[in-house]
Amino acid sequence: MLTFSIHEINEKLKGVIVGNTTQSITGPEQLELANDRQISFIGNKKYIKLWESSKACAAIINEDIDLEPGANKAFIKVKDADIAMAELLELFVTEPPVFEEMIHATAVIHPTAIVGNGCKIGAGCYVGKNVQLGNDVVLYPNTTILDNTTIGNNTTIWSGTVIRERCVIGSHCIIHPNVTIGADGFGFRPSPDGRGLIKIPHIGNVIIGNGVEIGASSCIDRGKFSATIVGDGCKIDNLVQIGHNSKMGRSCIMAGSSGLAGSVTLGDGVIVGGGACISDHVILGNGVQVGGASGVINNFGDGKKILGYPAIDARDALKQWVVLRKLVKESK
Repeated sequence: MLTFSIHEINEKLKGVIVGNTTQSITGPEQLELANDRQISFIGNKKYIKLWESSKACAAIINEDIDLEPGANKAFIKVKDADIAMAELLELFVTEPPVFEEMIHATAVIHPTAIVGNGCKIGAGCYVGKNVQLGNDVVLYPNTTILDNTTIGNNTTIWSGTVIRERCVIGSHCIIHPNVTIGADGFGFRPSPDGRGLIKIPHIGNVIIGNGVEIGASSCIDRGKFSATIVGDGCKIDNLVQIGHNSKMGRSCIMAGSSGLAGSVTLGDGVIVGGGACISDHVILGNGVQVGGASGVINNFGDGKKILGYPAIDARDALKQWVVLRKLVKESK
């Protein structure tokens, strides 16, 4: 078991220690769940009351919070407790699953595939015709990479993921279990006789930038003609749907169960809250923030905060909700 003293932890965080604890710290935990050998964090004043009853021997705390740690307890004061907690977690990261051999005997690799130096390919993987894997790519068991796909250096792909033909994945990406990249876009039109639906072929691909992380069971559909694009540094949560020909700028965030319909365009740094849906052909500018469960049917410019169903400026949405509450009270 990994253990650290409060001073060893602070060597990484470079904060200011207030108080002292002689306990060896075995890991981080929430304030209300921590035991006397664990460290927690306080990033907001509303959590101060939880410290009084917490058993944690230490906490990472924002420097603007005025609080005393107590007997045999310590604080590490930092500018941003959330970021410091992320740095702390790096100390306690466990080793990934072990590969007993670099390429498992049951992996199927097409003879035309190019496998870079240091790649690890687990049991039951399939690597198709003309696939190119960069150096130090990791494919966990039962991953499928279909023909003519390219994957950059140091990308990790977890079990159950399927990357279909002709897709391009950047370097230093993390793709979590059961992701599907490059499935057909959802395109159908009524048949001329009105008795069925005609499927529209999607002959494009998906291009994923560098440093992208894609959560479990998310789907990114291929473009109808060209490419569906996810820009460098984007972070996509679990169960996210990205429709055909959508384009995401750099460092966008999409929370769980959110979705982009076809041909949506997101600027750089767009944040889409959980369960929010963006209608087809909508354009959102740089830095737009979309509230959770919102439905976006109109374009919005840079820096807008939008909320509601249909989504409008967040300030206007909040005002409308206040008026509605008043109307409900008056009607009773």
